[in-house]
Amino acid sequence: MVEVASGAREQLVVTGSRSREQPYLTAIESAVEQRPDLVHYRVLYGPPRHAALAVHLLRLLELRDPRERRNGVRTLQIGLVEPPDAMERFFVASESAAVVPMPSFHGADGFDCGILLGREAASGLVQHGREACASARPLETMDAVRALAVRPGGTTLQGER
Repeated sequence: MVEVASGAREQLVVTGSRSREQPYLTAIESAVEQRPDLVHYRVLYGPPRHAALAVHLLRLLELRDPRERRNGVRTLQIGLVEPPDAMERFFVASESAAVVPMPSFHGADGFDCGILLGREAASGLVQHGREACASARPLETMDAVRALAVRPGGTTLQGER
């Protein structure tokens, strides 16, 4: 997942509300920061499950204003899929590769396994993610992200459980 995020040059689509691994979140932030023409879509299915994801969303908003356009295109789009009972989808996709996480082979609460997909399958997931983001409620301000409560059982922005 880190390699897909780091390797994105044109588009990066990330879905799900469970991300919490710092190297992965940092790779996404670095791609957004270093490539001003990269179009990044983040699709949440309900509020973040972990404070690390909420902090990451705030960082993305520090790096780019979702309301601004570059070359006529919005390069940061964050959306919250509603209704809250919508089935969550998990993947990261760029124009050249994608990873679909799978439940862990090593424990009940992890997602440390996945399937790596090539360019053709990745392009389908990019399109799926773009459409999901277009139909989601936009989160374009830090206040909108802060208003999302971290889901029960997750860690809060203050690090409590």
